[in-house]
Amino acid sequence: MQAYLIDFVNLLLRWLHVIAAIAWIGESIYFVMLDNSLRTPKAEEDRQKGVFGEMWSVHGGGFYHNQKYATAPAKLPNDLHWSFWKAYTTWLSGFALFVILYMVNPGFYLVNPNSPWEWAASMTGWQANVLALAFLLGGWVVYNELCKRISPNMDRDGLLSVAVAVMMVVVAYLSTQMFTGRAAFLLTGAVMATAMSANVFFWIIPGQRRMVKAMKAGDAPNPLDGKRGKQRSVHNTYFTLPVVLLMVSNHYSFIYSHELAWVVMVLFIFAGALIRQFFVLMHAGKTQPAYPAVGVGLILLAFWVAAPSSSSPSGNDGAQGPDQAQITGLIEQHCVQCHARNPEHAGFSAPPAGIAFDSWDEILGQKAQIQQVVASRYMPLGNMTNMSDEERDMIAAWEE
Repeated sequence: MQAYLIDFVNLLLRWLHVIAAIAWIGESIYFVMLDNSLRTPKAEEDRQKGVFGEMWSVHGGGFYHNQKYATAPAKLPNDLHWSFWKAYTTWLSGFALFVILYMVNPGFYLVNPNSPWEWAASMTGWQANVLALAFLLGGWVVYNELCKRISPNMDRDGLLSVAVAVMMVVVAYLSTQMFTGRAAFLLTGAVMATAMSANVFFWIIPGQRRMVKAMKAGDAPNPLDGKRGKQRSVHNTYFTLPVVLLMVSNHYSFIYSHELAWVVMVLFIFAGALIRQFFVLMHAGKTQPAYPAVGVGLILLAFWVAAPSSSSPSGNDGAQGPDQAQITGLIEQHCVQCHARNPEHAGFSAPPAGIAFDSWDEILGQKAQIQQVVASRYMPLGNMTNMSDEERDMIAAWEE
């Protein structure tokens, strides 16, 4: 019953997380599109009122006229729309999911027994949890300091973008060395998502509140608040597509179980940012196909890097592979504790990902995936069943 309760809470949290993320990202993409699609107002009356740009659009059978003010309008309404709860809900629900799915069983999901760093491979569960939290907090602190030190007045944002890109390469590398592949991809995405939400909480909304307060008092708002909010919003825009990819990556072991997983991750991050840049420029009336072309090129490069080797498995040397009885024995010894219709493992009320090995036909149906996750050492999770290298070679040599 406890495992079922955890699964049900997981379902509801994931639903909430996806809904909040769609609402936040959708609104963010809309406002970026709106900002880049503004045109100089045609009416002299609007220009005199301080309207910086306008956009006419049609949707849902109606017509909309959006206007942006460069200076304080004569009067701000009391029902001014604010955009922040979607961002906070996305982060809070995502963190709750991380706690339930990863931090409750860190020995399975966080500790990387194959880490090249001995201290990381030998971490206890609570140490892995502390390190994961420090990783999230440290990512935000480093990113925030880069923004404050490199471009505090928003006059060196190009250099700042390069620094943030380098930071993400370092984050991708460190995460894959310290944590399991799946957790590494998720934590790297969570570093970016934390920066996005923290940008809203610490900079964008406080700056907007100061601007509104100054306007209502009849004072001129500090222009740095607007510029800083714009800077952090731009960063959030380019983080969006990579974060979405990293958050769904846990369904695809071939990218996070590869020995060069950090390279694959970096390629996807940069590809997402470049593709997003294409749409940002397109909304501004500039079509630059080079950006998505390079982005697709990086994705193809990631495909090539992550592709499984076609070489013969070690130890096979052309000999006959293991028979059905040997494979079934290995599966029963190392897999069915979790992957069965009624799992023995207390943490599961149903087989993970719906994959069960209760019959030979079910095992055969998952042959390619079994060989992949065993060869990459992603499975068994944390090698809790102590699968030997010889047993892994037997799985790799399985030809039936």
